[in-house]
Order: sequence, then C-alpha cells, then structure tokens
Amino acid sequence: MYGLLTFEQGLVNLFDKVGAFFNDFQFAYGLEIFLLFCLIFYVSKILRDNDATRLMLVYWALIILMGAMVYAIDLELFDKRFYIYFVTLLSMFMLIMFNVEVKKSLLDLRLNPLRPVEKSAQGVTEHKSSEDVEKCIADIIKALQNMSKNNVGGLVVLSRNNLPRQVLQSGVRIEAEISTQMIEGIFFPKSPLHDGAMIIRGHKIQAAGCFLPLTQKINYPKDFGTRHRAGIGITEVANVTSIVVSEETGIISVIKQGNVQRYADYDTLKSVLKDYYWHELPSTDKKK
Repeated sequence: MYGLLTFEQGLVNLFDKVGAFFNDFQFAYGLEIFLLFCLIFYVSKILRDNDATRLMLVYWALIILMGAMVYAIDLELFDKRFYIYFVTLLSMFMLIMFNVEVKKSLLDLRLNPLRPVEKSAQGVTEHKSSEDVEKCIADIIKALQNMSKNNVGGLVVLSRNNLPRQVLQSGVRIEAEISTQMIEGIFFPKSPLHDGAMIIRGHKIQAAGCFLPLTQKINYPKDFGTRHRAGIGITEVANVTSIVVSEETGIISVIKQGNVQRYADYDTLKSVLKDYYWHELPSTDKKK
C-alpha cells in the first residue's frame, strides 16, 4: 500500500512539474526544444548511415539515463541548463568521432540539394534465368581458381545491397556484367584497381578498387596480410561474404561473420555462391 501511495505521489509531482512548465512556457523554451531535437536527430542519422547502430543506442541510452537522473535529483532543468549542456556536449563528441562522414553528408547536401542522398541499397533486383545464375557461378569460380593457380591476389565481396555507403564511394563504380575475363582483368597485378576489393551485387560487378575496414582482431595466422584483414573486417560490420585469394600462397579463403574457411575448393566455392544466389536457383538445386 505504501509503495502504491509513493507511486501515485510521484505521478502527481510529475504532472505538477509538467503543468508548471507549460504555465511558464516561453518562445525561447520551444526554440531550445526544437533545436535539441534537430541535433539528436542529425547525430542519430549520421550514426545510422555509417552502420554505428550500437553506438546510436548507447547515445540514446545516455540521453534517457541523464534525463532520468536530472528528474530524480530534482534539478530545475530549464534554469540550470544542465541537461541541455550534457546533450549538446555528447552530440558534439559523436560528431567529432564521425567528422569525415559529417563533412561528406554536408557536401552531398550542398552539391545535390534536391536529390536524396544515395544509399547503397538502391537499385531494383534483376531477375535472371537459372542458366544465367549458373553462368555467373561458373565464371566467378573459374576466375578465382585461375587467380589461385597464378598466385594473383584478389578480394571479392558478395553484397546484398547492405554495404556501408562509404565503401562503395571509396572505389570505382563499374556496374558490369560478371565474366571470368572481367574479374581477372580487374585483379591483374598491374591494373590500377587490383589492390582494392571487388563488390559483386547480384549479376553485376558493382564496384572495384574499394577500401574496406580492417579487422582489429589479432588471433589469425601470421601470413594474413592487409587483404585478409580487410576481407574479415567487412564481414564484421556488414552481413556479407568475402572471398580472398592469397597472392603469396594462392590459397582461397571464404569469410563469413569474421570466421575464415581456408583452402576453399571448387565444391566449397560452388556451395557459397549457390547460397548467395539461392532465390534464383531452380527448385532442384535448392533441394540439393
């Protein structure tokens, strides 16, 4: 009973404070609330667009937690400005962490004020026949195995329109049909794009020469260089599959969610690619 009375008293105090706030409401209060909301919205958008969802949740949690603390210790919120200062400083800290992304978003807005910001998930899914799917799979496997035999390094990312936008912006957009010759040509040692990653989206080579985030983990074999660390890193931040061909050993590795499967042979590669193109395969292959 005592707990119920305490809860009711707390609600009464809350409504009294809300009522007192609106009784003394001024235009400046409304402007401050609006600007604070815009700041929180912009910071959340920057974090979401750069795949920092967990950091965005921490940001919201800190804002809510500090608001609850301010209310619990009975601070006069709009007199001491403590809460507004806290949210502003926290937001500035987040924006400083992503200062490069903030500059890019502002530049995109200035150069293209009437065009919505391009997302990596744009484009309409193309529907291909089972023969086209099998040809894509065969061409990719043939290119990877030829590169493996000749010790030509390569990094291929199988994307489902879920890569961070900055990854695509770091390379060269190609939008070319998949073929063995095209893949081998891009990764040819003297090609200007051979050091970066190739992004395959559906039946197209979407981009090449892309730079990927490197994994920060250290519990991997010593012969894993930058290409392997990049192939692992991108699977840690996006739900994609990467395939790495080692330039030193010719070993093909398949990477999913940070897990590396080395010495991938024909059957392994075919299984991975069939899983990627699963929705477009004939029913007989799906059962297999």
